[in-house]
Amino acid sequence: MPSEVISFARGAPSADILPVDAVREAAQRALTDDWKRALSYGTGIGHPGLCEWIAERHGLADPAQVMVTNGSLEAGAMLFQHLVGPGDRVVVEQPSYDRTLLLLERLGADRVGVPLEADGIDVEELERVVSEAPVKLVHVIPNFHNPAGCTLSAAKRERLVELAAEHGFMILEDDPYRELPFDDDPPPTMLAPGDGGRVIHASSFSKTVSPGVRVGYLAGPTDEIAKLAKRANELYISPNMLAEAVVYELCRSGGLDENIAFVKGALKERRDTLVAALRDQVPEADFVEPGGGYFLWLTLEEDVDTTELKDAAKEEGVAFIAGPDFMLDGGRSSLRLSFASVPPDEIGEGVARVARALERVRAASPA
Repeated sequence: MPSEVISFARGAPSADILPVDAVREAAQRALTDDWKRALSYGTGIGHPGLCEWIAERHGLADPAQVMVTNGSLEAGAMLFQHLVGPGDRVVVEQPSYDRTLLLLERLGADRVGVPLEADGIDVEELERVVSEAPVKLVHVIPNFHNPAGCTLSAAKRERLVELAAEHGFMILEDDPYRELPFDDDPPPTMLAPGDGGRVIHASSFSKTVSPGVRVGYLAGPTDEIAKLAKRANELYISPNMLAEAVVYELCRSGGLDENIAFVKGALKERRDTLVAALRDQVPEADFVEPGGGYFLWLTLEEDVDTTELKDAAKEEGVAFIAGPDFMLDGGRSSLRLSFASVPPDEIGEGVARVARALERVRAASPA
């Protein structure tokens, strides 16, 4: 086994593209200009200045439509606890983010899977699901999906909002990758005056600054955000005000946008390198080429069990996550590769190791 493992498993950027200098400078400014707020308790909404900046970024009229949290996963967990009870039907895409599936399972939700297509959730199947029995919540990852890499089309976004109004369910627009398109401007969110108060948008600075800052947010109807902020205040008084003060300095100084431009370029290079290596070394693999974000979802031929392949790959010195982790059922021949975590000069070797593991698994299988 090679001494150094090449890991496509973790949805996090490698250290070489983390903005250490920009964060250091922002922290110094925060502790000079905003130190009283940064070092004190806040309230459940988080840093007021950051709430205002986020509201303006999304074109929202009222900063009270925003609350800042300790990462978007915590935001989603609080929203699930607020909206979902045992037995409530919740639609999840298939595949979907593994921690979303786990959080909903722990709440006793009735998780209903709806397949993904190349342009996002299958809306015809969704219409059938919401027509057969009430649904409390629909969870979607609209942009550069984790794990599938696809992006929800504009027509499907419009239909999803229409269905929410028709059938009375809420939409959680789980969107931490929206700011990372490789060739276009960020797609519009479903959060708009015409959404009927049915959309809550979740996002994060983990992908645009760094995972370590643990700063995310929710934006949505003012009354729902107020209830969630009250829940947050009762749970932990306020989120991490020091981290939020640092992020706010990055936002208002322009440092965030500079870093986003840099990160998009780095991630695009990694995406392109991975796609070329797969087409050369694993030509039978089927995948949607992601237009941004971190992830590529790979489907192999039906005779391949990616859980077995993962073990063989570990012996070759490469890691990924097998498809069943992201599914309620199925995913046997699929896997997720994160290109964010691997520098470009290691990607080709990583794919070569996956290809060698695939050859070993096939050679060991009965004819």
